[in-house]
Amino acid sequence: MSEVVGGTPAAGIWDRVIGADDHELSPDEARALLRWKFPDSDRQRVDELSEKARAGKLSADEQRELEEYLAIESALISLKSKARRALKTA
Repeated sequence: MSEVVGGTPAAGIWDRVIGADDHELSPDEARALLRWKFPDSDRQRVDELSEKARAGKLSADEQRELEEYLAIESALISLKSKARRALKTA
């Protein structure tokens, strides 16, 4: 997926939920989370939207779609980070 910096309020909320220390991941849960990824079709869509964004040609709907992808990507990055930390301390 393209490296596009962005975020939405939802991304911040997910980061806080994921970062909450009230649930430690088991090694099995951590390994399962590390396998999560976007399907190739979604990665291609983000690349298309990112290219249009760089060219200044995104519609409002496409902008919202890209923001949603980025929010989900941010949450996934946070989940994977928590999973890696859990495996280091296991």
